[in-house]
Amino acid sequence: MFSKIIFSTVLFFSALSFAQNKTANTVLMGGKPVHTYAKLPSVNKAAPKFTLTDVSMKDQTLDSYKGKFMILNIFPSVDTGVCSASVRHFNEDAANLPNTVVLCISKDLPFAQKRFCGAEGIKNVVMLSDFRSDFGKVYGVELTDSVMKGLLSRAVVVIDPSGKIVYEEQVADISQEPNYDAAIKAVKN
Repeated sequence: MFSKIIFSTVLFFSALSFAQNKTANTVLMGGKPVHTYAKLPSVNKAAPKFTLTDVSMKDQTLDSYKGKFMILNIFPSVDTGVCSASVRHFNEDAANLPNTVVLCISKDLPFAQKRFCGAEGIKNVVMLSDFRSDFGKVYGVELTDSVMKGLLSRAVVVIDPSGKIVYEEQVADISQEPNYDAAIKAVKN
């Protein structure tokens, strides 16, 4: 009996400690607060590994793009106005950036991403889906509440060719576009 009490107490404090280490982040959605799983990974740290699915249903990893600048354009769904605008904007910017790849990441199925790119003439970005991975939690961008629970918040992360994060932006309100100029400047510095 005594050992069960000790075990329960240890388990409780371990869970409490884990919960306190997970730092939720508050963003806005149309002016109303919603929460992400955690904060974005910090600048000057190694980018966390990931595996995402491309429009051909093949796995792509962080190492797939090693040696290039990576702009991670993260958003809820390509089927919304602001999200599709960010893909179009980065598609134009990516055409002029040497040694740079723009990875557009959402929970959309690869089929929907491929359809969107075909309809919009998108050719300069790589569409990647988080529909079967833990990217949203690893990068802290998965929404944990609201009608958008489970989708990704709007964020941009820039990773240099060595794999280090050189810029990050958690967009304060999901209904707004990211700071494109700051992301592009991070690649050019």
